[in-house]
Amino acid sequence: MAGSVRRYDPDRRDRIIAAAIRVVGARGIAGLSHRSVAAEADVPLGSTTYHFKTLDDLLVAALRRANEGFASAVADSAALADPGADLAGALAVLLGEFLGADRARAELEYELYLAALRRPALRPVAAEWCEAVSAALSERVDPATARALVAVMDGISLQVLLTGVEYDEAYACGILRRMLRA
Repeated sequence: MAGSVRRYDPDRRDRIIAAAIRVVGARGIAGLSHRSVAAEADVPLGSTTYHFKTLDDLLVAALRRANEGFASAVADSAALADPGADLAGALAVLLGEFLGADRARAELEYELYLAALRRPALRPVAAEWCEAVSAALSERVDPATARALVAVMDGISLQVLLTGVEYDEAYACGILRRMLRA
């Protein structure tokens, strides 16, 4: 031990999470392993297992990181905070920005999100995303309507991502407006 040098690397955990997201983006969840993430992050294999004992732990961290984008956009939206703004229109724009900015990133986020179907450890994190967006929307509508809006936006997003069709903001706005009138 006298000859070994311990390198101070406070960002290593974050780099490992970012590397896990890149690995899933390139190879899918099936391509994720401690070894593949260590190679992508350029860290020793022991670092990945030190910070994330299991692959589920690593996926939880990756999903949590991936969730931050859209939920933050909803929470930070000036249009959504304005009680006089068109809520359906503002949500349709945000959804379009999410799906249009980087389609590969949106696909990756949904791949991680839907992994919760087979990996129970991910379910609470997937639920956090729904709860965060619902909570932000609850500033404008009742909680049940907020949850329904999240479900509709999820459905529209999945249809766009799975079918390869272009996002139709007018369609989304119309559907969201119907939800708000119901």
